[in-house]
Amino acid sequence: MLAQTDNTEFWKLFTEHQFLHNELWRWAALFGALLTSFIISKIVAFFIQRHSQKLEKSGKAVVAALLLRSMVGPVQMLIIAGGLYFARNFIRLEWIITEELNGSEKTREINFLSNWINACKTISVLAVAWFIYRLVDVIEYFLHHWTSKTDTLLDDQLVPLVRKSLRVFIVIVSVLFIAQNIFEWNIGSLIAGLGIGGLAFALAAKDMLANLFGSVTIFADRPFQLGERVVIAGYDGMIEEVGFRSTRLRLLNGHLVTIPNGVVANSAVENIDRRPSIKRVMEVTCTYDTPPEKIQRGVDIIRELLDARKENFPAENPPRVYFNDFGSHSLDIIVYYWFTPADWWAYLEFNHDFNSELLKRFNEEGIEFAFPTQTLYMKKGDSE
Repeated sequence: MLAQTDNTEFWKLFTEHQFLHNELWRWAALFGALLTSFIISKIVAFFIQRHSQKLEKSGKAVVAALLLRSMVGPVQMLIIAGGLYFARNFIRLEWIITEELNGSEKTREINFLSNWINACKTISVLAVAWFIYRLVDVIEYFLHHWTSKTDTLLDDQLVPLVRKSLRVFIVIVSVLFIAQNIFEWNIGSLIAGLGIGGLAFALAAKDMLANLFGSVTIFADRPFQLGERVVIAGYDGMIEEVGFRSTRLRLLNGHLVTIPNGVVANSAVENIDRRPSIKRVMEVTCTYDTPPEKIQRGVDIIRELLDARKENFPAENPPRVYFNDFGSHSLDIIVYYWFTPADWWAYLEFNHDFNSELLKRFNEEGIEFAFPTQTLYMKKGDSE
């Protein structure tokens, strides 16, 4: 009999006692509905994820795997939004509150139903927006597939820029859609009401827009690729990254320089890596007491050395050697050659080999190299 009384009291407490104008059983039903939707979402997400992993491992349906993987989080959010919308049937969201004021009773109604439904709609829209946001991965996959067929590395840098732009666009559109269609804000009036503030923002964004259009110019003209050595605005280095706002340049001393794209677009860009060859102008100086036949022999030796290495010079631009000038302290032989391919370290190795053999051959022929000298003549005075 005592146990039956306890059960009755517990049931009355559960069905009659209220918290925030709702009986405890309503809160329990709300919790049960949300818990059920959460469990269902986890189960559905598990099967979608497992199927996605199977497709990804097979390697035959990569796009389908990306689509399924994009659905995992958004589907969970949609199911929870559905559970939250269904749970409104258990909870009382319309409250009538009676207040006593100056000896008289006054009633007022508080309705949270519209807010509850708006919250469900907002979660649903965010789930759809999240799915579209994740679909950018599919677009990125196709862009990578396309850029892998091109020779320029700058196209590869375009992929993350397109990805970021699409995602920012999706976020902005989603926020505006929720504001205008769910919360019924007048976006047009809000934007028009910015007035002077909008003008000030436009002026402040002038440099940002200049950099944005500069990046468009870079990707359209393609004056350089990633990894190429260039000189921009006096900075000499390798291109590391091209973004929407700036271009990153790794200088030869290891320092990283960030140059706004507006500056890059309006500056002369010297692309050192695209030169067809590396030009060298070399002066071989001989002493003034060198006889003419020795000078001619020196010219012939240099031409022989260059002719033996003609595979390193372009056929349309062969080396040139001349007895060029009577210098202030030497007889000058000038040498021109254009080394190809334009590999700096291979060029230095070539010079090392050429200079070493030139020195050896000149020493064997007894041709002396000149260096700056000064001769002092002293005239004997009459008094001596």
